[in-house]
Amino acid sequence: MASSNDRTSTHTQISASSDHDRPKSADAKKDMWSSMLDSVASGKRLPEKNILVLGGTTESQREFLEGLSAEDSKRNQDRQRKQPPIANNFALGYTYHDVLDADHEEDILARLSLYLLADPSPSFTPLLQPLLTPQTIPNTLIVVLLDWSQPWFWLRQLRDWIRLLRTLLVSLDEDCKEKMEEVMIGWRDRGRGGINLDGGGISSTAESDVSLPLGPGEWEEALGLPLCIVCQNSDRIEALEKDRAWKEEEFDTVLQYLRTILLKHGASLIYTIPSVPSPLQSLIHSSLGIHSLLKRQPLKHNVIDRDKVVVPPNWDSWGKIRVLREGFDVEAINKGWSLDIEESYHPISSGDVHANGTNSHTEDATPKVPGGATESYEELVRDPSLDALQAASAESNGLKLEVSSTDAQTFLGTQLAALDKLRQGAEPSGMDSSRLVRGPGASLEGEESLGNEARVNEHIGPVQFNMGGIQVDADDMLQRLKDRQSYQTPEPTTPSTTIPDGKTQNETLANFFAGLVNRGSAANSPRPARS
Repeated sequence: MASSNDRTSTHTQISASSDHDRPKSADAKKDMWSSMLDSVASGKRLPEKNILVLGGTTESQREFLEGLSAEDSKRNQDRQRKQPPIANNFALGYTYHDVLDADHEEDILARLSLYLLADPSPSFTPLLQPLLTPQTIPNTLIVVLLDWSQPWFWLRQLRDWIRLLRTLLVSLDEDCKEKMEEVMIGWRDRGRGGINLDGGGISSTAESDVSLPLGPGEWEEALGLPLCIVCQNSDRIEALEKDRAWKEEEFDTVLQYLRTILLKHGASLIYTIPSVPSPLQSLIHSSLGIHSLLKRQPLKHNVIDRDKVVVPPNWDSWGKIRVLREGFDVEAINKGWSLDIEESYHPISSGDVHANGTNSHTEDATPKVPGGATESYEELVRDPSLDALQAASAESNGLKLEVSSTDAQTFLGTQLAALDKLRQGAEPSGMDSSRLVRGPGASLEGEESLGNEARVNEHIGPVQFNMGGIQVDADDMLQRLKDRQSYQTPEPTTPSTTIPDGKTQNETLANFFAGLVNRGSAANSPRPARS
């Protein structure tokens, strides 16, 4: 039988053993609860998506944000939620937007962080580099804004932005480049085989093996990030028809150039109108992999309505582009765009660029690429302001335009010279001597001068004045006096009769006219009242 001391020692050992095991069990429970809480927190964490909005002005960037969040903004107003502020007045702007589920308004599908940049200057490249990491690259979309108010600048703007992006993406580290290559491989398989155009994933590994091969011109200049081009204010197409006399040929040319260029980058295209519903939200969300939990909105293409064009990624091809209008050289434009975006042609500096990315100088401010797509595009889609500049340049170089009529100032100058000549020969009495009929001994300066005077007299007409209520033709009166004086011959006189000579007769006529004037003034004076 064991002693009491043995029982005590045994109990002490058991207690010590149980005390030693108890902390281990508590730590295990604590780790289990921590992992469970972390998993729940990660499940409720919002997926974060990034959009780099390039180009446009502060107003057009706001319009893009309004079109992107039109439906969600109404829901936030109904629930009295404040809209996030937009900071886009200086350098790199920022705002955010919560994407709500279409069926369940309380469910937030993702949070969009939008970074806004309006200037393609290389000096802003360091601001964009921190935004691209191996974690953010799979959740990033690039959007370039264009405006229908200046479609002749579109390829120039796209060229500058693509050059900037190529410079930016090449400057990233190797981890980022590997991630971009992985993202691009996934994007090239979207929309092919059994994959939906709205961005639905591949359901099985077998479907990825039957995806269609790339066609000519597709994904030849992959950027490493998905790209979407948004052409705003397509309602101004009607203004181009009325003011610039654009026809369907010009609109088709613009669309063919855009589709050929974007096909090389695997990009999408959409035309938008402010305050008009469009598939912009569906296109942006599907490009970022954001989909409703219960309702998936299909994304359809549209190349028929010229103001509502939608070209999803991986839908277009050279064959579809040629069908739009015959005679378009897809191969030449494809090669020309590769020359335009070469790194040897750097973007223009920030001082030469407006807020919307357009060049502030003439078309020669940036070097043209011989055989480039931008050069051929600007020859077909002319900038209206260049016509006036070229006309002024031609005049400064001594090139005169042919006209079919005499200049107005030249004609008036010749008439002024003729009037000055007539004014110099005027008589002291104020009457034009050229209007007098010259006698046989009068001298003329030539037949041409006589003809000019006759034409002037024809336009001036007879000179008349009023004497005492009687309208007198001065030319006719002077002519009669001249005739009387010239042809009067002296006749024999008798002592009882005195015949006045020509001078006396003229004085008599002058007195007669003076009397008429006096009588006229007396007739116009007020008469005294009769008694």
